Order: sequence, then C-alpha cells, then structure tokens
Amino acid sequence: MELSPLIAIHLSAAASATLIGPVALWARRARLQRPRLHRAFGYAWVTLMLITAVSALFIRDFRLPNIGGYTPIHLLVPVTLAGLSGAFWALAQGNVRLHRHCMLGTYIGANVVAGAFTLLPGRHLGNLLWGGLGLL
Repeated sequence: MELSPLIAIHLSAAASATLIGPVALWARRARLQRPRLHRAFGYAWVTLMLITAVSALFIRDFRLPNIGGYTPIHLLVPVTLAGLSGAFWALAQGNVRLHRHCMLGTYIGANVVAGAFTLLPGRHLGNLLWGGLGLL
C-alpha cells in the first residue's frame, strides 16, 4: 500500500487529532479553566475526527483478514461516530459529565487504541516504523 492522497489526508487528520485532543481535554480539567480554548480545540478535534472516520471508509486493505476490504480496525469508524454523536447529544441535554465521558472515551478508543493498532507489523505505518528501525 502506498501513501495515496486519501491515506495522506487520513494520516494527517488522525495525527493532528491525536496531538490536539489532550489540549481540548486539559482546557476544561485544569485548575484554571479555559472555556474558549476548550471549545476551539474541541471543535477542531471533532472536525479532524470526522475527516479521519469518513476517510477510513474509503481505505481498504485486501491483504489483511477482511470483509470486502474492511479490516477489524474499521469497526472503530461507527464507534467514533457514535461517540461524537453521543457527546453532542449529552451536551445538548446539559449533561456535561456524560459529554466528558463520551469525549474521553472516543479520544482513547479512536486515537490511542487505533493508533496502537496502526503501528502493528503488517500495517502500512507499522511496516514503515519497524522496517525503518531495522526490526522487520
């Protein structure tokens, strides 16, 4: 698999979301709360996650175990969309605690866990990383 424009968009959005997610989470949990920073980074993170999830639907891999080109990591697409939807629904209901829970869970699941899976040997980024280190 080569670094096509679609994969480059997906990778850029996912990496950016992974980097700015903690800022959005921290801005509301810090001792000195920063609601403007939280909102700005939160909306940016949500936008990047939507780009990541939608672009993932068009990235298919027929080499790994799959169904129609969709591998098990693609199960995170509906999980991500459900987490984002749940977070905004909770906020609309005034349930800040549930909003926080949905956003933190989505960040951990869609960024941290998915990021770890992409670094496994046999996946494109995993092969680049481990091969570049001479471990494959």
